[in-house]
Amino acid sequence: MGLFDKLTGTRRPADGVPAQSADAVRAALLGLNGPDVPYVIRDGSEEGADLVAEWRLLEPAWRTFFVRSQLSRVFKISMRLVPEKDEVRAIDQQFEVEWVGDTPRLSLTHDVQRGQVKTVSKQWSLNRDESGNREQTFGFDSDDLKDPLRTTVLKSGWTWRGVMTGRL
Repeated sequence: MGLFDKLTGTRRPADGVPAQSADAVRAALLGLNGPDVPYVIRDGSEEGADLVAEWRLLEPAWRTFFVRSQLSRVFKISMRLVPEKDEVRAIDQQFEVEWVGDTPRLSLTHDVQRGQVKTVSKQWSLNRDESGNREQTFGFDSDDLKDPLRTTVLKSGWTWRGVMTGRL
């Protein structure tokens, strides 16, 4: 892995892992969806991507989870499948969120980041667990969304290529 690959978050599959078809990779990524995960992977054709993965911020079943945490930023990953190179090109976007009551509203005019974004947010309570450590009441990490995507792509024999600027 070169320096540029490290900066972009590019990962290559292990040696000997056969590359699957683009349809199989797409199906595997969409297969990560489920009612118990706080993100959704959906078609991204309206946004110029093949797939988009994002937090379920606006879904009623997950709204209380995100309201309780009062996230100040949301994170999404746009992906393009490139079958000629057996790679998924991915670019991250992070938007500022404004909360109005229990309803989140994306604010696209304020702080928007694009490229390879790493964000971590944690809240701790004043309570202590059995061993005397402070309890974490909430944790948010952009890798909670990115890691399952990247792992799925690598297990499919494809490269995960992080894009810093420009188009997918």
